[in-house]
Amino acid sequence: MKNNETNHDNNLDDKRDSVFSKPIEKQFEFDADVAAVFDDMLARSVPFYKESQKLTIRFAVNALQNGDCVYDLGCSTASMLLEMEREIAKKNALTDVRLIGLDTSDAMLHHASKKIDIYNSKVDVLNQDIMECSYQKSKVMISNYTLQFVRPLGREKLVQKIYDALDDEGIFIFSEKVVSEDVTLNKELIDCYYDFKKEQGYSAYEIMQKREALENVLIPYTQDENIKMALSSGFKHCEVLFKWSNFATFIAKK
Repeated sequence: MKNNETNHDNNLDDKRDSVFSKPIEKQFEFDADVAAVFDDMLARSVPFYKESQKLTIRFAVNALQNGDCVYDLGCSTASMLLEMEREIAKKNALTDVRLIGLDTSDAMLHHASKKIDIYNSKVDVLNQDIMECSYQKSKVMISNYTLQFVRPLGREKLVQKIYDALDDEGIFIFSEKVVSEDVTLNKELIDCYYDFKKEQGYSAYEIMQKREALENVLIPYTQDENIKMALSSGFKHCEVLFKWSNFATFIAKK
């Protein structure tokens, strides 16, 4: 079974990201071109993405009991939820957990649905705006590099909405690109990240193109701003689970 799953992953994720190898004509969006290579884009653009994902799944699954619900906000191709479903299956006591992914990109959800069919998965993916969704009570909410695409005024409202939707003792795990308040250090962190991307096979031209496409689309907070946002929404505790240069994964407890 494991070998079959690995083969399926390779078949689904074998398209290499070259979206920004040609001149850009618009701002970054999660369209069909991005969706077709998104898993490769994540693996090569987000440092230690798999490690961060494993931590997220570990803490999420440990918080769950039968009958609980998990939301992944901005689920893209559903990789996180599918992997979580596999981990839940290893725990005999967890037989009734609902996994729900939300996204507004038809292209992303198309790829997610293909994966769900291949794995005969029970993951639900819905085309819904995370700002407008009427969430059912849930134990875990996850947001992987999604908040940074929400305008700051809306971001605060969304985190409050997430807090309100969580059960008591529920957790919110979110990963974000972060900036430093120190201008010199921030430049060094960015340079470090660009070196990482070059090591993954991206050219200086591709890096420049993507940076320009993301201008005013991706708006990162500092580490402290992310923690303050969670605490201001009512979470009793928030801290960093994982950090590499200017990428961080946070956990907030209700």
